[in-house]
Amino acid sequence: MSKQKRGTEGKFIKVWKKAGSVAAVVVDRLEVTIISLSTALLAVLLIANVVARSFFRSIYFAEEAAQFLIIMVTFVGTSYAARKARHIRMGAILEAMPPKLEKIFVILMSSISALVMFILAYHAYQYMDIVRFRGQTTPSLRAPYWTFLIIAPIGFFMAGFQYVRTLIKNIVEKDVWLSPEQQSEYEDEAVMIAQETQKQEE
Repeated sequence: MSKQKRGTEGKFIKVWKKAGSVAAVVVDRLEVTIISLSTALLAVLLIANVVARSFFRSIYFAEEAAQFLIIMVTFVGTSYAARKARHIRMGAILEAMPPKLEKIFVILMSSISALVMFILAYHAYQYMDIVRFRGQTTPSLRAPYWTFLIIAPIGFFMAGFQYVRTLIKNIVEKDVWLSPEQQSEYEDEAVMIAQETQKQEE
């Protein structure tokens, strides 16, 4: 392989990593903003509805708005959890494995999880499309019901995409990555212990 070709490939990899880093920051901020705002709005709405019910009468659209916000938090949170390795898993079993075997299991789990997420995204989209075709609306707001469901296929697809990123990360990188942004918990713990020891020595 010529030096020029190697240089071109090196530049491409650098650009690809830079683009990936920028995209990760944008997605992270977007997801965190959506989850935070939705959770805050849900809390305010439910508290306001309790107060209104006690003194006047219930807010007529509170139940539907709360349902929409819960759906939003659930499916955006699915993608966020996949990106930050916050899903339930057998961490103790993985940590007890040799690094090579752990990597094989993580690659296998990432592949299966990505496939399942994409299948769920497909079925969620089909269900949303059926609801849209039927023209169903919400009882109180009279809003198209499919707009409440559109986040489901998007959330599943983004979660599947994060698992694909995890798969690629483990193939490309030498270390074990539980998600695109989270290394093996054992490695993180070792780093934390080393940092704590260094602080104590200083």
